[in-house]
Amino acid sequence: MPGSSRSVGRRLLLHLLYIAVAILVVGPLLWALASSLRPREEIFRYLMPFSWQALIPTTPTLEAYRVIFVEKNFGRAVINTGIVAAATVVGGLLVAALAGFAFARLEFPGKRALFILTVVTFLVPFEAIAIPLYELIQGLGWVDTYSALIVPGIANGIAIFLFRQAFAEIPNDLVDAARLDGASWPRILFSIFLPLTKPVIVGASLLLFLFQWESFLWPLIAVRDERYKVVQVALGDFQLQYQTLWEQLFAASIVAAVIPLLLLLPFQRLYVRSVIGSGLK
Repeated sequence: MPGSSRSVGRRLLLHLLYIAVAILVVGPLLWALASSLRPREEIFRYLMPFSWQALIPTTPTLEAYRVIFVEKNFGRAVINTGIVAAATVVGGLLVAALAGFAFARLEFPGKRALFILTVVTFLVPFEAIAIPLYELIQGLGWVDTYSALIVPGIANGIAIFLFRQAFAEIPNDLVDAARLDGASWPRILFSIFLPLTKPVIVGASLLLFLFQWESFLWPLIAVRDERYKVVQVALGDFQLQYQTLWEQLFAASIVAAVIPLLLLLPFQRLYVRSVIGSGLK
């Protein structure tokens, strides 16, 4: 009985800790959502001292959302980011699958060195390659184009690593049987390997999408034309020299957070499985 009481006490303490963490995480998000639905002069009114009205607007309004989409053209940034992210996912999956298959199943000179180099690429801070990358893009004439935003993100070292680890775990018997039946390497990849690694496809897709959706530094460097502005850069438009348009900034931030969240939640289990299965920490 004493041991059972201690076990119940630990579980209760653990649940209280979970609730406290949830409040710390969800509270600021609720405040940001509420702030996007109220006039600017009321945003900080109920914080000191704190009141329940800080989290629940008494007179909600969608004016901030109307302004960012109608007057500030934030919708264009959302569309641009969606185009860049979608193109990166399609191209990135193809490149990562081909590279991962080559590293997992084919033999060629320098294979080990190239794989180590691939792993090193996602350990190097982007800031270290930003200037050389910009010089390359400028030499190709891609500054202020979609190509400047899409192409550098296609060959993603983490996505390649995920595919390589998944393909390496597929039994050799399947490959040998397919080769005996006369199947080519591309057919083995697309007809056998990819259907068996759906969690990795989903995980790599989400990774590539989030990588582009959350990208700020590279779009800021590579694109100056307003027509190609992306979400994270567009958020800076609501911070002026002498003031911050808080209600508009909160509204734009909510939109920028909700879109990837709607994609991540339905596939989070597959994403976690792909990461756990690869051994990536």
